[in-house]
Amino acid sequence: MTASNSVRRRHHDMPFGAQLLETGGVRFRLWAPAARRVDLCLVEGETETLLPMTRLDEGWFELETERAGSGSRYRFCIDAGMRVPDPASRYQPEDVHGPSEVVDPGAWPWQDEAWLGRPWREAVIYELHVGSFSPQGDYAAIQQRLDALVELGISAIELMPVADFPGRRNWGYDGVYLFAPDSQYGRPEDLKALVDAAHARGLMVFLDVVYNHFGPEGNYLHGYAPQFFTERHHTPWGAAINYDGEHSHWVREFFIHNALYWLEEYHLDGLRLDAVHAIIDDSQPDILTELAERVQRHFGNRRRIHLVLENDHNAARYLTRSTNGRPEHYVAQWNDDIHHALHVLLTGEQDGYYQDYAPQPLPHLQRCLSEGFAYQGEPSPFRDQARRGEPSAQLPDTAFVSFLQNHDQVGNRAYGERIAELTDAERLRAALSLLLLAPAPPLLFMGQEWNSTQPFPFFCDFGADLADKVVEGRRNEFAHFPEFSDPAARERIPDPMAEATFDQAVLDWQARHGPDHQPWLKLHKELLALRHAEVVPRLHNLTGGAARSAIWAGQGLRVDWSLGDGARLTLLANLGDGSISASDRPPGRLLHSTHPTAAHEAHESLPPWSVSWYLDEAPR
Repeated sequence: MTASNSVRRRHHDMPFGAQLLETGGVRFRLWAPAARRVDLCLVEGETETLLPMTRLDEGWFELETERAGSGSRYRFCIDAGMRVPDPASRYQPEDVHGPSEVVDPGAWPWQDEAWLGRPWREAVIYELHVGSFSPQGDYAAIQQRLDALVELGISAIELMPVADFPGRRNWGYDGVYLFAPDSQYGRPEDLKALVDAAHARGLMVFLDVVYNHFGPEGNYLHGYAPQFFTERHHTPWGAAINYDGEHSHWVREFFIHNALYWLEEYHLDGLRLDAVHAIIDDSQPDILTELAERVQRHFGNRRRIHLVLENDHNAARYLTRSTNGRPEHYVAQWNDDIHHALHVLLTGEQDGYYQDYAPQPLPHLQRCLSEGFAYQGEPSPFRDQARRGEPSAQLPDTAFVSFLQNHDQVGNRAYGERIAELTDAERLRAALSLLLLAPAPPLLFMGQEWNSTQPFPFFCDFGADLADKVVEGRRNEFAHFPEFSDPAARERIPDPMAEATFDQAVLDWQARHGPDHQPWLKLHKELLALRHAEVVPRLHNLTGGAARSAIWAGQGLRVDWSLGDGARLTLLANLGDGSISASDRPPGRLLHSTHPTAAHEAHESLPPWSVSWYLDEAPR
């Protein structure tokens, strides 16, 4: 394959948006079923040129013109009045209300032609927010830190959503132009440069995408394509996206092509689909199934693509493996259950969704480690006893992403505290030792590796008319936590709109060199090196039902995994405040222990908050 052919392959053909023509000029297409007339509005400084578009069947408007090319800025003029950006814009240089820019997808000189991805079993994921990962807040600054992440033991970086959002700062979940990387972080070619550089270092790159709603500012679809939404279903953000009603075909195509676009034009290794429990689709196949199948058909065996879900419903059916062990649709789901169980053990918190785990956090953790989900159809007290989840024991451990911190579990706290502020060092060390060596792929949240104590509060930058609504919406969403429901406590919650709130979250990379942080960085490196050397190679062909577990003395936990190569991996832990007896030392060699002296002894007792790992390469 020549370099020129490789570049050409990075152009994803779509039925909408602006596409450069091989013969010169640009083809513009817009789905506007509620519009009577659409004109292309070319923008040059203060000058606008209107060119009428041809109305086609099914609500489409199209125009091919040589008056535009790469770099041209444009809008669509609806019914001789409202001017709107392209909903499939590849770049919004002047934010969500400004004109779109024609981008040449084939212009970036990719250097990663030989990159085929990495197997999912090798995943150690590092979630980061582009804007607060560094003081510079852009893709180039991430690129400068890639070597440090490789040295840490990371194999994949996961970017929080970058789709164009309103204002200068946002978590990313309020994106409105889903094909346009936000201009605050750099141009499209800057993101491609980051992906190229990551692949050169053996790092996968995942992107978080939001297909359950559009952000509240800058979305003009209601004015010319209200068929994007339906009142038949409702979400926390209002009318649901129309995935299953009349006119839903082109809505579905919009989101499916978005997934294909990111994977093709940006050569990403995977996508994490945000909060798919808020996607309501009664059709068959539903949008999640169709999207995964289209991705598989499009890429075939050309390279490894990994699709991951966040799904509060614990719908194990999306994670089903075929007879050869390959995922039929999605490779994994973020496992909130294991976070919540560990969080209750570490902090004793019982408010909000933690009430589902508070009575028996250790049995919930045991079930996560041995069967995947803690809730597999049981009633959820937090959800008014509604049943939650599906059986998951038939799935391999690699179908569940584990974490102690992520953007949600830190940032959805009223003050954005990290786990280091909520528990002590002994407990935290035990939890890290448990998660980073268990078979499930682990995820770290930026700064976790040196045990950063910086908060990661919720922040945004909406127009003044939306500011109060955003604050009130978050109070309603998290009213089950006391800080959001108590009037006095609410007054201390950082203002999401204030620039100072965002500034708190910007990582201080100098802090990692401090004496309080270096031991944590060393621990993460040691555990991840051990994971890559001893655990990851044995995860190939891992199947469901590979674990056996037991709890004793109310705080002791043992889990034995039969790994893909026949070896046995054993976790022995005391997750309580007192010593407990444990006379049966697991077979095999000691891989790691938080209390190595005790682990080498005859195990007459396990110290409080101790975790030990053993590997038996010739199990009996």
